[in-house]
Amino acid sequence: MTRRKRRNHTSAFKAKVAVAALKGERTLAELAEEFDVHPNQIQDWKKRLVDGAEGVFGANAVEAQHAERETQKLHAKIGQLTMENDFLSKFLGRDR
Repeated sequence: MTRRKRRNHTSAFKAKVAVAALKGERTLAELAEEFDVHPNQIQDWKKRLVDGAEGVFGANAVEAQHAERETQKLHAKIGQLTMENDFLSKFLGRDR
């Protein structure tokens, strides 16, 4: 009996299988046969999907807003420093 080469599934494939498992229209055994994945793997992906669903609406959304505000502040600072640098270069006679 030869061992199967280790497979790496894409995130899209994992999500597709997990959503199919969440629907509950077919058993894990049927899904495992259809997608050629072990039932324990489907169960794990389903659990990870359910556990991670809170992040879509919760803390990650707040962190993303904070990161966006921080990015805007940094862009404003870059613009200010660029203007100051240009002014000082002209004042000192170092045209670019």
